[in-house]
Amino acid sequence: MAEVKESIEVQAPISTVYNQWTQFEEFPKFMENVERAEQIDDTHLKWEAEIGGNRSEWIAEITEQEPDRGIAWRSQDGKGVSGEVRFEPIGPERTKIDVLMTWEPEGLVESLGAKIGADEVGVKRDLENFKRLIEARGVETGAWRGEVEQGQRAD
Repeated sequence: MAEVKESIEVQAPISTVYNQWTQFEEFPKFMENVERAEQIDDTHLKWEAEIGGNRSEWIAEITEQEPDRGIAWRSQDGKGVSGEVRFEPIGPERTKIDVLMTWEPEGLVESLGAKIGADEVGVKRDLENFKRLIEARGVETGAWRGEVEQGQRAD
């Protein structure tokens, strides 16, 4: 099993950072490998990406979501990809983002990439792109403040 843990501090209030992160369809603006993200419903997303020259599509299920605290997900394609993003205020205008992702590498390219740290570099770069995006913009482009517990919207 491969794992990536990365963190970054962002000069923006936690609600702004969290709200922007919930705008999944804007992920291609800061995630280099993501070509498209489509919100199917409150707990499902369709992803399209090109990773290591291979094009992939998958459905991810949001398993937990708590406003201004965190979002957890897992893929539904049987590859065992899962992760979570946690948000922590470190001041009125500063937020720490922690990302944890795990997956089972498939094939030589993914296994080699995991061994040499390419995945960490990619996640770090995506977080730096997100930081630039939200700090330059200063406001979120939208928000979804709903909660999800055990893969179900909690109302």
